[in-house]
Amino acid sequence: MLEQEPRPQASEAMRDPEEPHRLAAFLRAHREELLADWKRSTHAMHSRHADGATLEDHIPPLLDGITEALAHEAHGMPLQLPAVLSDVHAFSRLAQGFTIHELTYEYGLLRRCILHRLEAAAVHPAPGTLALLDELIDQAVTRSVQSYTKMRERTLNSLDRMMQATLDSPDVDTLLHRLLTLLMESALQVDSATILLREDGTLKIRAATGLGAEQTVGQRIQVGEGFAGQVAAQGHPLSMRLAPAATAQKEQLPGPPGLRALYGVPMLDEERLVGVAYMGSRTAYAFSEADALVFRIMVSRATTLIVQAQLRARELAAREEAERSLAMIDALLAAAPVGIAFLDRKMRYVHINETLAGLNAVPAKDHKGRTVREVLAPSIVDIVEPFLRQVLETGKPSKEFQFSTPAELGRVLERTWLSSYFPVRTQAGELLGVGAVVMDITPHKQAEQALEQGLVFREQLLAVLGHDLRNPLSAISASAFVLARASGLESRERQAVERIRRSSARMARLINDILDFARSRLGGGIPVKAQRMNMAEVCRTTLEELQVIFPERQLLLEVMGDTSGQWDPDRVAQVLGNLVFNALQHGQMDTPVRTRVRGEGAEVLLEVINQGEPVPEDMLPRLFDPFKRGPEDQRPHEGPGGSRSLGLGLYIVRQIALVHGGDVEVHSSAEAGTHFTVHWPRACQ
Repeated sequence: MLEQEPRPQASEAMRDPEEPHRLAAFLRAHREELLADWKRSTHAMHSRHADGATLEDHIPPLLDGITEALAHEAHGMPLQLPAVLSDVHAFSRLAQGFTIHELTYEYGLLRRCILHRLEAAAVHPAPGTLALLDELIDQAVTRSVQSYTKMRERTLNSLDRMMQATLDSPDVDTLLHRLLTLLMESALQVDSATILLREDGTLKIRAATGLGAEQTVGQRIQVGEGFAGQVAAQGHPLSMRLAPAATAQKEQLPGPPGLRALYGVPMLDEERLVGVAYMGSRTAYAFSEADALVFRIMVSRATTLIVQAQLRARELAAREEAERSLAMIDALLAAAPVGIAFLDRKMRYVHINETLAGLNAVPAKDHKGRTVREVLAPSIVDIVEPFLRQVLETGKPSKEFQFSTPAELGRVLERTWLSSYFPVRTQAGELLGVGAVVMDITPHKQAEQALEQGLVFREQLLAVLGHDLRNPLSAISASAFVLARASGLESRERQAVERIRRSSARMARLINDILDFARSRLGGGIPVKAQRMNMAEVCRTTLEELQVIFPERQLLLEVMGDTSGQWDPDRVAQVLGNLVFNALQHGQMDTPVRTRVRGEGAEVLLEVINQGEPVPEDMLPRLFDPFKRGPEDQRPHEGPGGSRSLGLGLYIVRQIALVHGGDVEVHSSAEAGTHFTVHWPRACQ
């Protein structure tokens, strides 16, 4: 601690009592030059701490105070500077990170600047006058050092208590409560303290204490509103002097009543606004510079601690979420009916579920850290390894592929596997390895083979059955024809013969459909013999034959344009017969079935239209599939108890159209009815 030297006696210090006044006049006249000299001499030191304009704010008042003390010097009276000048400068320098040596060095530079300016102006004050100047500067140094030391000790004690409050890494709410307690204890004039944190773009009161301020916790204000909002918007400390009754109105919050002074500090993490802290007093109209400095320092450190606590909270929440996700993934992998594994970039197993470990016939624990070549049999590795390497090299997933393993690999039967491999990446896109999904599809393949064999057998049976039925059916049809021409038959007998003819004709169509279906499925396709023909004539003849079979129904024909081309006339008749039978089956009994043949450019359109219930939407996509039929499908002459069709008619229609290079489409609605259109290219392809 510096000691103040005793002032020399007046008789020894100076003989002219006006000389201190002349020195004061010189300082006043050269004030700006002296401040500029001091600023230049301290530039190197100031540039290490902050903006020079901010750092020089307290020196001009100090120089003015020295000037006024000399100007009002009375002989024999001790000179005194206002203590607040040195206190404010010391507090500011402490907050800006100056050492005590740098603080005293500033005063020494001010003394040197004054002496150099006196020498440059050829002004030589008496030694006693210079002693007065030294005494005033030494007063400033002594007071600044004392204030700096006391404030640093007070600040260090507060920061030490603050660090003690965070030793157990509390959560954010607990930390805020402890910090508020320390802020309240930092100065006797503090009666309330509040911390607001920025959440979702607003300031939310997270902690408050003193004078019933706890009731405001949870309330929100906008940035720029009220005292705290202004502190946040402006980004620097603010103080406010209030009439006690105006506190709540000024704050725009139901704050503590009776406050006279507010002091708020923004909580900044570099340039990001974390929140606002402010303190209030009901006993003082303004906080001292010392209390304000301690509050700013504590808020700055508290901001760091709050940010750290928030990061810990987010990290803890992320860790807990990750642990929950991993637990769910582990449970999913353990219960998954398919084999799942993850391999690193060296194709070593990192994780594998029990399902895949069982498929590999190697315990899961024996997979970890080993490559696929070390675990799997050579015959399997040679199949799998190229796919894994391709995924790692290209970063793209592989397509599903099947492979089989022979029975000698410790298994009773040959097994079939379905595998797929995909890259595994971080969120940043870094390739970590490859994931594998493997399924034992041996039961599915066995069921598929059994089904395929059943279908082949069914189609072969249908082909043989259809072929073997044609001869007896031909005999029945011929016999019915002979009986129909016989004379002397009664009405009932003729009706019976007619029923035989109609039934044998229907059976012939069914057999033809069966044989055509068998040909299309067993190879070779439906045979056609294209020739030059007129489609309208074939359709007219076919409808006449159908009209004999169904005399009670009206069958209409419309012909438009050129209807000639190259087609198989028997197949054209078969298509029309199947479509008309379908229309008679599903159309209304009292409405006609219309057939329209239209020549249009390079093709001829054959259309069959009937009125009735529309085809359900869900049946339209599969209407032309074999053996697909509605629950009420039956021929119009069968009655409710009649036998039902095989569901091959529309399938055969489409196959015949495709063989001719055309196609068939259908539109169905309640208003327009059901409309089948067959496209026949004029030249059979």
